[in-house]
Amino acid sequence: MPTEDFIIREINPQDNLEIAGVIRAVFNELNVPKIGTAYEDEATDKMFENFQKEKSVYFVVEHKKKIVGGAGIAQLDDFTSNTCELQKMYFAPITRGKGIGKKLISQCLLKAKALGYENCYLETMPYMHAAKALYAKNGFEALEKPLGNTGHYSCTVWMLKKL
Repeated sequence: MPTEDFIIREINPQDNLEIAGVIRAVFNELNVPKIGTAYEDEATDKMFENFQKEKSVYFVVEHKKKIVGGAGIAQLDDFTSNTCELQKMYFAPITRGKGIGKKLISQCLLKAKALGYENCYLETMPYMHAAKALYAKNGFEALEKPLGNTGHYSCTVWMLKKL
């Protein structure tokens, strides 16, 4: 399936239900803990509204008019430096292995630079091997401890990229 069939665009209000479904489906598929993760975040059900704050954006991946993934950036909570967080990056199986993740990360990082961020932070799970490899290929380096306060205490892999 050609990657041209996938469109990356900014989230719209009507995308909330679909992107929340994609996020939670990935948790169920990979048997990821639901407590202390994005699964239980109130923001997962209100992605459009959550990313309307200053210096934030969320992109969705659309395939044949259906939302199949997404990722966004926003200021890292409870952290004083000019650091954003790559947030809620999840993909339905149809999206994986096609280079869409790389395109989406690139778009998020370009936007982060344009918004004036100096660093980009992320958190993930230790057994999300494909995600960790994708992040490392895009210049994210492992940290020994978390930054800020995301509330995702079940995510025990922390990474940072200088922009």
